[in-house]
Amino acid sequence: MTISEMLGQSGLLTLLGMCVVFGFLIILIVFMKLLQVVVHSFKLDKDIGKKSEKSIEKKQKSVAIPSSSAVDKNAVVAAIVAAIREKQSI
Repeated sequence: MTISEMLGQSGLLTLLGMCVVFGFLIILIVFMKLLQVVVHSFKLDKDIGKKSEKSIEKKQKSVAIPSSSAVDKNAVVAAIVAAIREKQSI
């Protein structure tokens, strides 16, 4: 087998591999669009959005956000200064 024959076969195999991958991607896109149409036709996407918005609002109301006075700013500044000094000493 000559080099030109081997290069021809490798080129053919490369093109075949690319076509297989491209074909799979097209099939995947078609099935995803089909799933989108089915979900939209059965209105399965409407309830989830409303429920998730309500649950997010409830979570935001229930989570207590500490005020700026509750956070020890001096400890944060000290940690930053220590990290900078550690980095500079290396």
